[in-house]
Amino acid sequence: MDRTLHISRRGMLGAAATLAMAGTAGAQTDAAAVPPFVRTGADVAQDRAFWDQIAALYDVDRTMANLENGYWGIMAKPVLAEYIRQTERINRQNTAYARTKFGADSDAVVAALARTAGVDKSEIALTRGATEAMQDLIVNYNRLQAGDAVLYADLDYDSMQFAMEWLKDRRGVGVFKIAVPEPAGKQAILDAYAKAIAETPRLKLILLTHVSHHTGLIMPVKDIAAMARAKNIDVILDAAHSWGQLEFDIADLGVDFIGFNLHKWIGAPVGLGFLYIRKGRLDAIDRHYGDASFDPNDIRTRVHTGTANFAAILTLPLALRVHEAIGTPAKAARLRYLRDRWVVKARALPNVEVLTPDEPGLAAGITSFRIRPRGSREDNNALVGALRDKHGVLTVRRDGVAKGQCIRVSPALYTTEEEVDRFVAALAAETATG
Repeated sequence: MDRTLHISRRGMLGAAATLAMAGTAGAQTDAAAVPPFVRTGADVAQDRAFWDQIAALYDVDRTMANLENGYWGIMAKPVLAEYIRQTERINRQNTAYARTKFGADSDAVVAALARTAGVDKSEIALTRGATEAMQDLIVNYNRLQAGDAVLYADLDYDSMQFAMEWLKDRRGVGVFKIAVPEPAGKQAILDAYAKAIAETPRLKLILLTHVSHHTGLIMPVKDIAAMARAKNIDVILDAAHSWGQLEFDIADLGVDFIGFNLHKWIGAPVGLGFLYIRKGRLDAIDRHYGDASFDPNDIRTRVHTGTANFAAILTLPLALRVHEAIGTPAKAARLRYLRDRWVVKARALPNVEVLTPDEPGLAAGITSFRIRPRGSREDNNALVGALRDKHGVLTVRRDGVAKGQCIRVSPALYTTEEEVDRFVAALAAETATG
């Protein structure tokens, strides 16, 4: 997992600039021109020179320490330049391009995405984000009959919870919700799902979230999926926050239906995601009611977004190359290091409750906390406001967690140790004032 890389910042930026200027007439840039990012430190997470190189790829307003990067991730400067270039190009060529060339270019983009994801091109289709992908998968899942049951948890994304509840009227099923144990631990999570599976007659579908947007908890997806599969229960997985932040093999998860985001931890333009349906399972997802343009055996019939953001799609290959050049192992190590840096200190503060455990495999870069007994919406909004307006640190309140509201902290690749420390100092000041 830990690889030694060697590159100068000048070399990386030069290669990225070459990429941004290449492929003027086509959809993709010259992927071969991207060199590997280089580091020399033994511990990539704390290799300050390496992360200074990475941070230089981003044009960031440093007047505020932005620890709310779970919303979306900004584009690297070469990706942004390519997005602007493609926007200008599409605006200039207009429908002459869209009607004659975009289809082939889009196919090439999907092929590049499939290579990065390690799946077959026929198993994925572009969407406007993970929400669209997940909702298409949930509401069009057709293996449910009246009287069957579906299951989700308090840590699942709100829009996905609503989609699961919608199945009650659409499919006539029973909808059941569980609370993920808190404090969380792998065995406690597995026990909770085993209990729910055993106690829910005719359970046919489980919604899982790989990394919770509420707390950052990493769910033991592979284990839960195996449990479900043994009972002939399907799983639909929300991987909005995991792909690009965690290192995993899609096929190894044992899940047939997954929704992904590309504008969070991959760094593509806002408005991109994709859905995955494992080969051989396409017939379990109904054709989208708005689509009549492709062969029904084509996965693209399961999505219908209307007019696409052409420029965003054409920019995706460069975003993928920058992502691959940094590498998921390095990203994962850095984000976990920044998370641990503040969590260790925050746990020592009075009344601070860190929701995401330190247990290996259960935490990545995102982690949430709450201050006892200040658990109301108003209390958490006030603390978010104080951190932002008094201390220059941006966080966000999250609700929906069974045991109470919390505040989410999400560092990015450009986040510095000093910004994390500013947050800890601000939190200490606010807890000291009661």
